[in-house]
Amino acid sequence: MSRIDESLYSKNGLAARYIARELIDIETGQRIPRISDFTEKLSLGRGTVQGALKLLEEIRAIRLESRGHLGTFLLKRDLNLLYEIAGIGPIIGVMPLPYSRKYEGLATGIIEVLERTNKRIDLAYMRGALPRVEALKSRRYDFAIMSLLAAEEAVTKFEGLEINKTFGPESYVTAHKIFFSNPHYSKIEDRMRVGIDYSSVDQAELTLLECEGKQVELVEVGYMQLFSMLTKGMIDAAVWNVDEERTLQTFKSSGFHSPEAKELAAKATTAALVVESARGRITEQLGVLDTSEVRCVQKQVVEGIKYPHY
Repeated sequence: MSRIDESLYSKNGLAARYIARELIDIETGQRIPRISDFTEKLSLGRGTVQGALKLLEEIRAIRLESRGHLGTFLLKRDLNLLYEIAGIGPIIGVMPLPYSRKYEGLATGIIEVLERTNKRIDLAYMRGALPRVEALKSRRYDFAIMSLLAAEEAVTKFEGLEINKTFGPESYVTAHKIFFSNPHYSKIEDRMRVGIDYSSVDQAELTLLECEGKQVELVEVGYMQLFSMLTKGMIDAAVWNVDEERTLQTFKSSGFHSPEAKELAAKATTAALVVESARGRITEQLGVLDTSEVRCVQKQVVEGIKYPHY
């Protein structure tokens, strides 16, 4: 790449960076803008534009074909190389650990739909909505996926964040329930030990609402350790989502008794995409993310029609 890097610092090379951005959105086989279109839009000289296009061909980022009065057509392109030349890195998002089919489907859907629109996308996985918000604020990631309940709290608590998209009911989890270590339990009662993960906004808020007014011991535990703690009888009850099949099959569960918990539980099923308001380029790139298409892919993964990849 050293020869390519050197060539891009020439006058034509700098122009090639701008033109590469324009060519990313043009599909193979389509006509590219005329020289005059590039000169007008990018405020470049005609010779500079011609030199930039020639350079892009020389480094094999594109292959063009002139068809006379019909114009010039894009026969071939190296999309990754065009992104590199244009200085556009992949969009990097963070979402929950994909331990359920629902999360696997959501991750697969986001990746597939963005890649269909020629957007480069990478996903990272992190437990807990609060750590994901903090990572977003520190700009380790460009967007974060969490429940609508957690997203609304994040937007209220942290200045400069906004909810960019929501994916509809049951796009995040199917539902939350209370799981019990003892099958004779049917609701949270006084003197119970109840597991709580404060890094998970959904789990913590639903737990606190359901325990309100009761004399219980709140045992701080990581979300992924709830199963083990329930199995060993170290806690008596815990709020968890029903998409974890092992938990649903192992423990007795019940719905919420608190009206406030019931209301928030419904909101916690919806997936939301959160971004920083000031990052216009990220918002623009995410504008092509069709949530209905993401849900379609997610459904196929959940039903076993499509193999997940993320």
